[in-house]
Amino acid sequence: MSAESERKTEVIPQWKREEVDALVDTLESYESVGVVNIAGIPSRQLQAMRRDLYGTAELRVSRNTLMVRALEEVDDGLETLVEHIEGQVGVIGTNDNPFGLYRQLEASKTPAPINAGEVAPNDIVIPEGDTGIDPGPFVGELQQVGANARIQDGSIKVLEDSTVLEAGGEVDQQLANVLSELGIEPKEVGLDLRGVYSEGVFFEPEELAIDVDEYRADIESAVAAGRNLSVNAVYPTARTADLLLAKASTEARSLGVYAAIESPDIADDLVAKADAQMRALAARIDDEEALPEELRGADLAAPADEAAGTEEEPDDTEESTDDQDAEADDTDDDDGDDGGDALGAMFG
Repeated sequence: MSAESERKTEVIPQWKREEVDALVDTLESYESVGVVNIAGIPSRQLQAMRRDLYGTAELRVSRNTLMVRALEEVDDGLETLVEHIEGQVGVIGTNDNPFGLYRQLEASKTPAPINAGEVAPNDIVIPEGDTGIDPGPFVGELQQVGANARIQDGSIKVLEDSTVLEAGGEVDQQLANVLSELGIEPKEVGLDLRGVYSEGVFFEPEELAIDVDEYRADIESAVAAGRNLSVNAVYPTARTADLLLAKASTEARSLGVYAAIESPDIADDLVAKADAQMRALAARIDDEEALPEELRGADLAAPADEAAGTEEEPDDTEESTDDQDAEADDTDDDDGDDGGDALGAMFG
């Protein structure tokens, strides 16, 4: 250690060395370390926030110079946070990931009144409705700050949502008084994360402010697209093997039915297809005497799903019908049983 370093250490009071050591212990105890802004938070509320963080994160507040010294002493990349030690801040440590820490801090924020001289964090709106305040000079104060207010039915009412100050504007005393009277708390009080260092990476707050539901939906969409690509490209994986087998089975069954391949697995489908084709052909025969008895007077329209199954087959209906008409002419003098036998012969 150099003489200059020794002199620097000697002038540091004992309580400061102990505080720096305690800060160093805190910083080295967590996987993620960040800097939070605590300006404008009342002491009681700050203590409540510290209690809420207990078990998941630890907040330490100290002098800025001591926090800077502790960050530099750790020298594990945490010196990146030094530039954020400005104003009223504290250091926070957690073993949670930075995104979880950011969500926790945002969720812990609570509404609070705004004071004169503060900058509006967002548009300040006085909502439409009955203020519950008796007629008096307050209606003039509402109108002066820009609210559309009137006295109606013995009460002061705001006739429409009124934006009285846009985001970034400075709140004056009159507006602060009106908002306080109405109980409107237009700002949120909480720990604002300035930055987090975790596992060698520094995260800005903007990088941590993600929409979890949208992020989850994007992942689910990507998974579905990947699964569809795997199935369409016939690329088997542990997650698509069942789908590929089911698809192959369906296609094989369709091919077997279309090509009339005899198989016990598709026998019922073949019979249903043949029945649909027979009914479609029989429906085109004008001479009912040429039909078997079980088809005479019956509704010969094939079911929609069965008829659809024959759409891709070659259209031999015209030729079959002509042959049937010829056979019907040759059997005009025969009885109904002979006609049924002739029709049955056509279908084997």
